[in-house]
Amino acid sequence: MSDETGVARLLPWSNDGKPCYLLGGGSGYVSRLADDMERVQLGMAGELLGHAADLLGDPRATPPQLRFLAARLFEALRDVHRIAESRGARLPLREGDAAGPNGRSEKDS
Repeated sequence: MSDETGVARLLPWSNDGKPCYLLGGGSGYVSRLADDMERVQLGMAGELLGHAADLLGDPRATPPQLRFLAARLFEALRDVHRIAESRGARLPLREGDAAGPNGRSEKDS
């Protein structure tokens, strides 16, 4: 992870729907906890894809089963999207990219 102390990391959890951020380098307890949680979330999303494939391939799947699947897929997609945002924001800028007000490239905005 990034060792830049001025970079805010979007954490893989929220507080009442509001994003949580960590300031500082990527070697502390909270950063390691976030790394572990991301690993779990990505693993669960992968497993859910397998279950989704099975259920969607079953012609006997009921509407309640499909609604339940849709809700879990929504949660997994939300988590994976948050992880992608967090990791993307921590990518190093390339030479020639102009940094915007949030420290990221204007091209990335």
